[in-house]
Amino acid sequence: MAMMAGSAGGGRRRRRSRQSGVINEINMTPFIDVMLVLLIIFMVAAPMMTAGVPLDLPQTKAAPLNSDATPVTLSIKANGQVFLGETELTDEAIVGKLAEVSKAGFDERVFVRGDKKVDYGRVAQVMSIVTTAGYKRVALVTEIDQR
Repeated sequence: MAMMAGSAGGGRRRRRSRQSGVINEINMTPFIDVMLVLLIIFMVAAPMMTAGVPLDLPQTKAAPLNSDATPVTLSIKANGQVFLGETELTDEAIVGKLAEVSKAGFDERVFVRGDKKVDYGRVAQVMSIVTTAGYKRVALVTEIDQR
């Protein structure tokens, strides 16, 4: 029993000597807390950054396109107004603004988002302006039908 008491006392001395030394471990808890808060902020903010003008898009059963680069998006509201991001454009200014923001020139992918209440002729008119300017990769954007 004397040996057990001696070994227990020796263990206590080692613990005390370790506590008085420098702590060489990094406390990760504050770092993880900050990262989780940033993750939540970005999860909430990301859907708001996708498109500038809220539209009620038509629904289709078409599969989504696989696209690596972010395309240039033109939005057409129900009243026929055309937007590039959140900037309203006239028909004459569409080609100039597209040339400013397109990085790949005429090979830039251009998405046209038209509200489902907008006249089909207006959507065709905007697409005609874009394709006549020389852009080859023009596509319509719809929502996926969940039925």
